[in-house]
Amino acid sequence: MAIYADPEDPIGHAVRIVLAEKDVTVEVNYVTEDSKPEDLNDLNPYQRILTLIDRDLVLYDAQIMMEYLDERYPHPPLMPVDPVSRANNRQIRYRIAQDLYELVPVLRGDDAKAADEARRVMRDHLLSFAPIFSASTYFLSEEFSLVDCCLLPLLWRLDHYGIKLPPATGRGIMKYAETLIRRDSFRASLSPFERKLKL
Repeated sequence: MAIYADPEDPIGHAVRIVLAEKDVTVEVNYVTEDSKPEDLNDLNPYQRILTLIDRDLVLYDAQIMMEYLDERYPHPPLMPVDPVSRANNRQIRYRIAQDLYELVPVLRGDDAKAADEARRVMRDHLLSFAPIFSASTYFLSEEFSLVDCCLLPLLWRLDHYGIKLPPATGRGIMKYAETLIRRDSFRASLSPFERKLKL
């Protein structure tokens, strides 16, 4: 198994957390737009970097990768067993992708005004989740799940993106993040770029 990933891309980091959580032996290739191999464009029809290859199977959507890995390597499980809880897990990850991950290119872009607005929007979205972060160790679950795998890369990058959470209302979010980044799988998933970041 091999994965191509941008070392700065948070959704690629989420997939690498799943790989580490499952203790999968995988060849991780960190590449950028400037350094990606030509044949990667042939494998990924959208010509994006994030690509997972498992023998003849090629996956290029992060959410599909994570669910595939959870089914292919069932222990430890990162999705609930019952259909309603599984649907809720998918729905939350969809919201995270739409409400938070869609802001990442703007945060990494050159338009300072748009980046400031994206910071405000991401901060407000996270704060709207604040009561949920404080309710349990994991996000809306008694077990570590794919939702946590999606949230942690963003929380790890808050300082890097210039997002400051208010101490009072953001306390539960930071406690959640500080607890989960101690997991061996999180530490094992970090790219060289990510190791330099501090929560």
